[in-house]
Amino acid sequence: MKRSVKIIIGVVVLLVIARLLLPYIVLRYVNKVLADMGDYTGHIEDVDIWLIRGAYQIDNLNIRKINGKVKEPFLSIPKTELSVQWNALFKGKLVGEVEAYAPELNFSFSEDENASQTGKEVDWTDVVRDLMPIEINRFAAYNGNIELVNLFSATNTGLTLKNLDMEIRNIRNVDDNNARLPSPVTATADVPGWGGTLSVNADMNLLKPLPDFKYNLKLDNLQLIKLNKIVRSYANLDFEAGTVSVLSEMAMYDGKMQGYFKPLTKNMKIFKLKEPGENRTVGRFFTELLAEGASEVLENQKKDQIATRIPISGTVKSAGTETWPILIGVLQNAYVEAFRKEFDYTLSVKETIQNYREARKEKREERKAERKDRRAERKEARQKRWEERKKEREKRRKEGKGLFN
Repeated sequence: MKRSVKIIIGVVVLLVIARLLLPYIVLRYVNKVLADMGDYTGHIEDVDIWLIRGAYQIDNLNIRKINGKVKEPFLSIPKTELSVQWNALFKGKLVGEVEAYAPELNFSFSEDENASQTGKEVDWTDVVRDLMPIEINRFAAYNGNIELVNLFSATNTGLTLKNLDMEIRNIRNVDDNNARLPSPVTATADVPGWGGTLSVNADMNLLKPLPDFKYNLKLDNLQLIKLNKIVRSYANLDFEAGTVSVLSEMAMYDGKMQGYFKPLTKNMKIFKLKEPGENRTVGRFFTELLAEGASEVLENQKKDQIATRIPISGTVKSAGTETWPILIGVLQNAYVEAFRKEFDYTLSVKETIQNYREARKEKREERKAERKDRRAERKEARQKRWEERKKEREKRRKEGKGLFN
C-alpha cells in the first residue's frame, strides 16, 4: 500500500473518530458553561450534531437558581436547535439562528432575594455567546409557557402565558436596514388565568447596549370576574360580569420611555344588591354602588363600553449586565401603577353621586318622553279608528236611503 493512501485512510479514520467523539465533547463543554453562572446553574442531557447543516441540537436544557425558594426552574427547554442562518450566509454574513421548542420560563418577583427569580444576576448574552460561537441574527420560540409569579405583589397574583409563539428577526441587522429600529418582533399567547389572549408587534434596535424599541401590545377579552382578586386590593370592588381589552403602545429611545395604557371594558357589571355566600362590608357596598353609577355615566351606551387612556413614562438609566432585568422592572412598575390608576376612580364621591343623579334624571326624562310619544300614538290611532267608523256609518246611511227611494 502506498504511503499516500495510508495517509488518506488515516485522515478519514481520524475524522470518523472525531465525529463520533464530537457530541460527547460538545456535551461536556456546554454543561461546563452552564454549571458556572454565578447564582444560577444549568444542565443538558444530550447533544445531536449535523455538520452538513452547520447545526447542533440541545436536548432538555434546564437552568435553576442556586439556593432559591422557587421550586420551578428558571428556564426549561426540551429541544433547542442552533444553526448557521444560510440565507444570511448568501449575503456574505456568517450569523446563526436559534429555535426553542416548548420552552418554559418562570419569573418570580419578591423583595426576598431567595424568593426572587428574575435572572438579573447573570449576563445571559455571555452565556449565549459561549453556546453559539457566531452572532445570533434570528431567535424563535414555539409553544412556550411563561409564568410571572407575584407580578401584582399586593395580592400575590401572577400572570401566566401559554402557547407562546414569538420571533425576533434581523437582530444583527444583516439586511443592512437603515431604519432606526431594524429588528421586527412578533408574539402571540393565551392568558388562561384571565381568560384572554395576548399579541405583541414590535420593532427594536438590539445592537445598542441599552436597546431602543417601540411596540403595540393587546390583551384581548380578559374576563373581569377573574381579575377580582387584584381589583379588591386596589379598589375594594367586585366585578359581576364583563370583559376588558387592554391596548398599550410604548416607545423607548436612549433610555426614555413614553406610552399609554388603555383598558376598554365591555358589558361591565359591578354592583349587586345581594351577593350569595359573601359578607360584604358597608364600605364595600357603597364603593360598588358609586362605581356602578360612575360606569353608567361613562358608558358608551350604543356599544356598552367604557374606555380610559392612562399615560405611562419611565427612565432606564443603567446599562450593562442588568439592562434587561432593570427594563422589565421599570415596565412592571409602570403597568402595575397604570392598572392601579384604572381602578382608582378619580371622580370624588360628591361628583360621582351628582353624575349618578343626573344620569338617573336623564333616564327619567327619556322614559317620560317615550310615554308621551306612546300616548300621542294611541290617541292618533283612536282618532283614526273613529274617523273610519264615522265614514262607515255615513256610507251605510246613504245606502239605506237609496233602498227606500
